Amino acid sequence: MACAYYMKIQIRTFGPAREIMGGGLVEVSFPGSTIDELRAMLVSTYPALGRLHSLLIAVNEVYAPDEQVLQPTDTIALIPPVNGG
Repeated sequence: MACAYYMKIQIRTFGPAREIMGGGLVEVSFPGSTIDELRAMLVSTYPALGRLHSLLIAVNEVYAPDEQVLQPTDTIALIPPVNGG
């Protein structure tokens, strides 16, 4: 991974992601720097997240591209698939 230190980040979770990760606000030590690296670390730590057909990650209330670099002060949210109807 590109980062030589662990960044502590808080992640807000909703729906199935909340159930999988065990709470609505989860703090993790993250050894990477990008959304793509965060997604890989979360799926490695919580394999059931990988079974969701889509899982969007928002940073500071905006959907984030995989290459976006995270900062320790960012507000991060996992947005699971939404059923319409």
